Amino acid sequence: MSVHIEIEDRILRIRYNRPEKKHALTSAMYEAMAHALRDAEGNPAVRAIWFQGNPEIFTAGNDLEDFMRTPLTTSDAPVFHFLSALSQCGKPMVASVHGAAVGIGTTLLLHCELVYAADTARFCTPFTGLGLCPENASSLLLPNIAGYQRAAEKLLLGEWFDAFEAQQMGFVNKVLPAEEVDAHTRQQLDKLTALPPAALRTTKRLLKGPQTQAVQQQLEEENSAFRQLLTAPEAQEALTAFFEKRKPDFSKFQ
Repeated sequence: MSVHIEIEDRILRIRYNRPEKKHALTSAMYEAMAHALRDAEGNPAVRAIWFQGNPEIFTAGNDLEDFMRTPLTTSDAPVFHFLSALSQCGKPMVASVHGAAVGIGTTLLLHCELVYAADTARFCTPFTGLGLCPENASSLLLPNIAGYQRAAEKLLLGEWFDAFEAQQMGFVNKVLPAEEVDAHTRQQLDKLTALPPAALRTTKRLLKGPQTQAVQQQLEEENSAFRQLLTAPEAQEALTAFFEKRKPDFSKFQ
């Protein structure tokens, strides 16, 4: 399955464990994470969730080979189960980021309460270059967090940016030396899990409250647009070029 899921010390830890594929996410991994998040909602043994890669990389985003084998023809696909569970999670979510965080590796951070990044971390939302659109309500959340022009630059151009810019944009709480990230993240998680759980859940609900409905609506709109674009010629050209290891040619499209 290539994602390690465990509950320890009142923390649900979701750790990507597919280093040979740069932690690229498959349908099976999305389904496992969706189930874990759903189960955590009613589990008093879980007070916080921790997303983690390894010291080399957070995640390369979608596994495009798996993506092509299991096309997103309906809204019932595992990735959409995960996006829904992530957006509706009522318990604090924390992430520690090393190395590259690509696509959903970046957009899932917009749903987290606390994000700590290594000074070597890099972020990228390469959707348009693949002939696709943003996902995970990022077309709503990133402008809200970073401002419209900055969000537009990242989502339209899909270029890499570093941890310090991510902190300036507002979705990374703190940038630390790589060797200190996980220890610091664990300290913050221990602080969270020592607090009254009902107070934590209520505070998160109040923080998210004004945009909860808007996030769900944006998810539905993005998911529908994503599925449509995925079958369009532009995306087919981009994905074919990826597997053929060449630059896509979009000059013929209008």
